[in-house]
Amino acid sequence: MKILVTGGAGFIGSNFINYWLENNQGDEIINLDAMTYAANPLTVEYHKKKWGVRYSFVQGDICDENLVREVVGKIDAVVHFAAESHVDRSVTDPGNFVRTNVVGTLTLLDAVRKSGKSIRFHHVSTDEVFGTLEFNTKDKFSENTPYSPRSPYSASKAGSDHLVRAYYETYHLPVTITNCSNNFGPFHFPEKVIPLYVTRALKDKLIPIYGEGKAIRDYLYVEDHCRAIEAVLKKGILGETYCVGGDSERNTNQVAENILGLLKKPETLIRHTSDRPGHDPRYAIDHNKITKELGWKPMNTFEQGIEKTINWYKENEAWWMPISHKAEEVAERYLVNQN
Repeated sequence: MKILVTGGAGFIGSNFINYWLENNQGDEIINLDAMTYAANPLTVEYHKKKWGVRYSFVQGDICDENLVREVVGKIDAVVHFAAESHVDRSVTDPGNFVRTNVVGTLTLLDAVRKSGKSIRFHHVSTDEVFGTLEFNTKDKFSENTPYSPRSPYSASKAGSDHLVRAYYETYHLPVTITNCSNNFGPFHFPEKVIPLYVTRALKDKLIPIYGEGKAIRDYLYVEDHCRAIEAVLKKGILGETYCVGGDSERNTNQVAENILGLLKKPETLIRHTSDRPGHDPRYAIDHNKITKELGWKPMNTFEQGIEKTINWYKENEAWWMPISHKAEEVAERYLVNQN
C-alpha cells in the first residue's frame, strides 16, 4: 500500500511515518508538506536516509489543487495531519488557519472524490473542537460530545471535521476521523508546551506558565497515538469518529515541575505570566469506544513518555537547537509582561 501523509515533516506526521514504515513492511509513504515555520528540513533528511525508496517527499501546499490531484493519483490512502495548530498564532492570524485547515482539507477531499479510485481517507483532528470542561468534574469528551470550539484554531479544525463527515454522507467517501488529546514526544516543534519547557530548561532559560498554571490537559505519548491511527485504518468502521486519549491529566504547573525535576533544574526557572485569551480550563478524553471496538489503549504513562521525550531532546540537540529561536518568540513576549 502507498499512503499519502500530509504534514509528514511536522510532529505527529513524522512520528507516524516512522511508526508505519517500521510496522508495515513493504508499504510506501509520500510525504506532502509545505515546510512552513514548524517543519524542520532535518526531519525530511532523517526519513530519506532511514527509509530510502519507501519514503518520498513532495514540498507543496495542500491548497494547491493541481499538485494535490497529481499526488492523489499515485496513492491508496490518505492520512491527513497537515494543519496550522498553534492556538496563540490562531489568535493573531485566524485567516491562515481557515485557509490551511478548512480549504486545504476540502482540496484533499475533492481530489480523492474525483480520482476515480477508492482511496481511504483518515482525518486527524483534536479534542479542542469540543470546547472545554470544568475543573473538579469527572466529565470527559467523547464521540457524542457536541462541538463547541472556542479559538480560531479549534473552529477551523471543527470545520474540517464537518467537511470530512459531509463527504462520507454525501459522496460515500471511505473516511474515518480521530480526535486526540495533547500529544508529546520526539520531533515536536519547540513552541509547544512540553518541548518549549524542555528546551528552555536545558538552556537554563525561564519557563513561562500562563496564568496560575491550573489549566489541565490530557497528555498522550505520540507513539500511542500512531498505534491508534493504525488500528482505525485497519479495523475502524467507515464514517466513524474515534476519540484517542492518554489517561494522563496534568495541569501546567505539574508538567513544568516534572520536567524540571527530571532535568535536575530549579523551580525558580518558572515564571507565571498573563493568561492566554480564551484559555480553556480543561480537556480530557474518554477513549472507551476505540478501546472496546478496536482493542487500543495507551501503553505509556505520562511519566514514561516524558522521560523518553526528555532523553530524545537531550540526544538530538542538533535537530532542535537551530530552530529554537523561532519557537521562543511567543514565550519571550509573554515573559515581558510577567506577573
